[in-house]
Amino acid sequence: MYLCRRIAKRLTVEVILYLVVVNIVVFVMYGIDKRHASRKRWRTPEVRLQGIAVVGSLGARVGMYIFRHKTWYFKFKYGIPVIEGLQVGIAVYYWFLTISIQL
Repeated sequence: MYLCRRIAKRLTVEVILYLVVVNIVVFVMYGIDKRHASRKRWRTPEVRLQGIAVVGSLGARVGMYIFRHKTWYFKFKYGIPVIEGLQVGIAVYYWFLTISIQL
């Protein structure tokens, strides 16, 4: 039982660290794409921006509104919140799974 708790605690710390790093990277990528757009330079394809939003939707959402980038596009305006909802659902499931392991 003690080993299960230690594993669950370690996984939780690693998952949180992963999410922080990934969301920072996604935020920076949105900023880079906005800078390239304003300077008429090569842009990151929309598919790639949406793909990285799958792993870091909070960073994508914050990047969209801080940099005012892609906020009018339907697939970004409504797609990013859907991705966030799915991620929250997965996180809640994971959290309940770790609680059941600890019991």
